Amino acid sequence: MAESVGLMVDCWEEAGCKSWVESGLLSGLIPDGCCWGSVLLVCFDLVCSASSNIGLMSCSIVSVLICSDLLGCFDLICSVDGRIAYEDIIKATNNFHIKYFIRISIYGSVYKARLPCGKVVALKKLHRLEAEEPTFSKSFGNEVQMLTNIQHRNIVKLYGFCLHNRCMFLVYEYMERGNLFRALRIDAQAIELGWTRRVNFIKAISHALSYLHHDCTPPIVHQDISSNNILLNSELEACVSEFGIARLLYPYSSNQTIIAGTYGYIALVTEKCDVYSFRVVALETIMGRHPGELLSLLALCSAQNIMLIDILDPRHPSPTNPVAVRNIILVTAVAFACVRSEPRSSPKMQSVSLEFLSYRKTLATPLHATSLL
Repeated sequence: MAESVGLMVDCWEEAGCKSWVESGLLSGLIPDGCCWGSVLLVCFDLVCSASSNIGLMSCSIVSVLICSDLLGCFDLICSVDGRIAYEDIIKATNNFHIKYFIRISIYGSVYKARLPCGKVVALKKLHRLEAEEPTFSKSFGNEVQMLTNIQHRNIVKLYGFCLHNRCMFLVYEYMERGNLFRALRIDAQAIELGWTRRVNFIKAISHALSYLHHDCTPPIVHQDISSNNILLNSELEACVSEFGIARLLYPYSSNQTIIAGTYGYIALVTEKCDVYSFRVVALETIMGRHPGELLSLLALCSAQNIMLIDILDPRHPSPTNPVAVRNIILVTAVAFACVRSEPRSSPKMQSVSLEFLSYRKTLATPLHATSLL
């Protein structure tokens, strides 16, 4: 690792890019307090000093933050010339060819790419029109700053980012099984997602949101929790993704009047907007479809006679294992606790997460006799 750090420093000294590092720290684009052991800063894509005779395309990267998880991979690249080549990224995606396309998100299109070392990553190519907006730099900087400081097993890792005059993209951990939205709507995949897995998805999301709200300083509000933004890895573990519109929530913020997020999941922008969206995703996960109709009934207080067993995904047999039944009842109870119209009465994600961790109650009512309210 020390050798790699040396290569980066040599690269900066040759390219004359140190001034950008200082300005980046001042502007907030680079998180203050980054340590060499966990993050490496690679060249800024400016015209390098004339004396160095290094052209724009050879310097090629505006900036890249490389997490320690990829140090071994990037060592292979850095050993060539001390920097990641922009051309390598273009080659890895065949200039962002449609065959590498995975999905589209709020801020850009996501592509699958295999780096020269063989590591597969997800590249989120940011929309050009979005990038031309005056507020883009701030939103981009926010995403980078937040994600490079986040370390949680249920949150998708950000490996790096690139700002280039031709395109801009973020380099993410690749999640092999796609998003939860798609998995729930393709019968073959939905059948693979048994009740235990679905309950584990919901628990994982709650733990991730609890971490963002209560273990990050200042707290972070995701703002766009939806099944599209819950990704599944090769082990079918759920991870929260998409911080493109997320902002740091300071205690003195007046963001409560701002609306953000995906239609059908959104609420006012405080921690409670994530709680609201969480309950939608939780219900969607056990129902196998968006719970819009059910939520309308709840708003009209018309759900008293609806039985829990009647809303479960019919593609799976009703659970009979006592532990599975207990967990599904718990998930439903938590979701409905988050459904209350008065935001202040909704539980905090920390309470929800702890409830999942500590719940050991015996089953008082059998599944077929459990109503929603």
